[in-house]
Amino acid sequence: MNISVSAKQPILIVEDSDDDFEATFRAFQHTNNLSNPLYRCENGQEALEYLSQTGKYAAHGAAPLPGLILLDLNMPGMDGRKVLSKVKSTAEWLSIPVVVLTTSDNSGDIQECYNLGANSYIKKPVDLEDYFAAIEKLKEYWFEISALPKGS
Repeated sequence: MNISVSAKQPILIVEDSDDDFEATFRAFQHTNNLSNPLYRCENGQEALEYLSQTGKYAAHGAAPLPGLILLDLNMPGMDGRKVLSKVKSTAEWLSIPVVVLTTSDNSGDIQECYNLGANSYIKKPVDLEDYFAAIEKLKEYWFEISALPKGS
């Protein structure tokens, strides 16, 4: 496998809440030297269309494969668990790290997500400064410390 770390790899944020997306977006802006493009899908079905480059993402270049997926669990319609299961059972997407970023600290949710193949599980901090710090650490780990598959 050809491994490289790229600060240009997109981050796909799958989040139905405008407020939570805005907090995540602001937290990424708050981090220094963020050059990764951020893409948002508002529900699970849209995320799968993004990844498969279908629907409104069918145009060439409209949906570059992300280097990281931040996935909310509790969304209407197709929830994060179903998205996680599909991502981790699709060969083309299997190597994309999926970080569950959710308000739930339910031990059953945590165990289920790891069983489905989540690479990490983070409970969203309530305090905005703590949230910014968590996103900074997430960015440092996934884009500065760990090696990501090339093309993911």
